[in-house]
Amino acid sequence: MDNSTLIQRSLQHVWHPCTQMKRHESRPLVPIAKAQGVWLYDFEGNRYLDGVSSWWVNLFGHSHPHIKATLVAQLEQLDHVMLAGFTHEPVVELSEKLGQLTGLGHAFYASDGASATEIALKMSAHFWRNSGRPQKCCFVGLAGGYHGETVGALAVTDIALFREAYAPLVRLAATVPSPDARSAQPGESAADVATRAAAALQVWLEVHHANTAALIVEPMVQCAAGMAMHDASYLQQVRALCDRYDVHLVVDEIATGFGRTGTMFAHQQAGIRPDFICLSKGLTGGTLPLSAVLTTDTVYQAFYDDDVARGFLHSHSYTGNPLACRAALATLELFEQNDVLAHNITLAKTISQAFAPLIGHARIKNARQLGMMWAWDVDTTAPTFSRTYQQHAMANGVLLRPIGNTIYAMPPYVMDEDTASHLARGALAALEATLAEDSTHA
Repeated sequence: MDNSTLIQRSLQHVWHPCTQMKRHESRPLVPIAKAQGVWLYDFEGNRYLDGVSSWWVNLFGHSHPHIKATLVAQLEQLDHVMLAGFTHEPVVELSEKLGQLTGLGHAFYASDGASATEIALKMSAHFWRNSGRPQKCCFVGLAGGYHGETVGALAVTDIALFREAYAPLVRLAATVPSPDARSAQPGESAADVATRAAAALQVWLEVHHANTAALIVEPMVQCAAGMAMHDASYLQQVRALCDRYDVHLVVDEIATGFGRTGTMFAHQQAGIRPDFICLSKGLTGGTLPLSAVLTTDTVYQAFYDDDVARGFLHSHSYTGNPLACRAALATLELFEQNDVLAHNITLAKTISQAFAPLIGHARIKNARQLGMMWAWDVDTTAPTFSRTYQQHAMANGVLLRPIGNTIYAMPPYVMDEDTASHLARGALAALEATLAEDSTHA
């Protein structure tokens, strides 16, 4: 099949996510025929380096042989069984493994990050009700926070574009200042910003803690807010505040988990333990949809009762799907077999060196990097910067998708010096082309 045929069929029958479909009248879709390693290939043989890991999910490259072989073997045994009243080896083994990695337990599964957010919020509020404190049913999040686009998740998502259209449906949570290090005032460090943001949370909790079930945060990096990075001390301070005011701490590690920030989970850089952790995206190495929420024994025991109404009455048809769980186990095996976290320290240095010309560009500000995440804010007021940049990046053989005027890269962990150079050259060429086009239209 050729590109044009597939594009027309897709526009006729598929409603694409997070997209104003009319824009595809002038900016065609890109049909992908296959993927291998860090590369995506279209039907005409063009290839594009997947610099954003296909929305941050693909950790070890596409079509990884170990994950693929594991899935084939599992398919021969058990494809799916409902998890209500039944169990199976992959879900048990994965739950044990995630418990060892997080220090939490009692894994509850769904298929996507937004569903994980819904689960954690519902569990928290239901815990307080079961504990005789039903008034603790409100939530607080950070300015610029993003936790998904289902109705419950939108309540704690502070991205106006995503939630304004659905405001009548949403019970909005409170919002407190972000510890985004870019908001530092003259003379302030990232740690100072973190302390200032934590102080604002304390002021809010002093007044509202009696009705607050949980605080939800993206640890270390608020991705949809333009890769807003913060000091680890913020997490230490909010953990102490949540303990003081008897409020749950939910860490949304959907994007930051599984090595993205340099540690297996971002909150571990602060040496804390949350009450809930939400996981998805890289959990299966980008092969199958799966998400999980893990919590404490204290939370679990509050639901353990003869009364059905005190149980956690939440379900998804594909909860704990054996294939997805086995893919997750294979992904975690790759971490162990290849000492990935240590490997990524060296790899990140190689990629940062390749990005040096972009970092030093006159129109770049706030260049930042954490683990296997890079971001650069571009000095531009062009309203179409993101779309134009992505188009030029594809023309240079790389998939990069800016957030507003923030270019970022979250490539797979299987990059090498050659692919890092290709990514960096494409990123810089796309910037130059976009800025030239913007100046022409100014």
